[in-house]
Amino acid sequence: MSHIAYVNGRYLPHREAAVHIEDRGFQFADGVYEVCGIRDGKLIDETRHLDRLERSLAELRIPMPVARAALDCLLRETIRRNRVRDGIVYLQVTRGVAPRDHAFPDFLRPSIVITAKRSDPAKLEKARTGVAVVTRPDERWARRDIKSVSLLPNILAKQSAREAGAYEALLVDGEGFVTEGSSTNVWLVDAGGRLVTRPLGPEILNGVTRQVLVEAAKAEGIELVERPFTVEEAAKAAEMFLSASSVPVIPVIRLDGKPVGEGKPGPVGARLRAAYWRLAELN
Repeated sequence: MSHIAYVNGRYLPHREAAVHIEDRGFQFADGVYEVCGIRDGKLIDETRHLDRLERSLAELRIPMPVARAALDCLLRETIRRNRVRDGIVYLQVTRGVAPRDHAFPDFLRPSIVITAKRSDPAKLEKARTGVAVVTRPDERWARRDIKSVSLLPNILAKQSAREAGAYEALLVDGEGFVTEGSSTNVWLVDAGGRLVTRPLGPEILNGVTRQVLVEAAKAEGIELVERPFTVEEAAKAAEMFLSASSVPVIPVIRLDGKPVGEGKPGPVGARLRAAYWRLAELN
């Protein structure tokens, strides 16, 4: 857990950090967030994360809380004060504080919260050993391309997965196609060695790690096909893996209780993980 948090212009001990009770993020989940990885004290793909932050804010008609240069300084100072060398920095921006009303007033001052914490060794170990996943219905709203703090369906799906002894829930739409995980993008390797992942659109988040892995596949000469795939196809995959900012490639070795491929991490995922670290921007 972070020891120091940045909240609306102040660095505070974590236990004292708070927002107003009428902050619209608290009242309505009216805000967005980003999670940026930290490696050896450096931010991973910061530019991509801030680009996506600006897009999410624009879609919700929330202005940037500060200039990007200032935001860069705030992120780095929060990391420094928490002495994080390897981990994540969490950034949340909400519309701000106003009397509770569904319609939002003009000219609110956005709220900003930043925290940082070290990597979870148990999660990093899963990248080596692989994980189990289960399928669950996708019950989220229609604009999943916006990185909104409104995550209740994701939370319930993740909790259901954990109660089933799995690491992640693969969310499935009404036509039987996998959209993404509750907090990850999903990839498979088909019998022909092709890498398959769902194309971008409002149904999924444009993951920053996903962006780099697309470039990694091209650099490695791995054929990439961006198309929807069914649960049945995923069950027959040679390999499957998840991607997220906290851990770039997490092999999936069991799906709904049955082995995926050979039931162990596969070579394509390992190649892409190595290529990811060659291509990711650290600054």
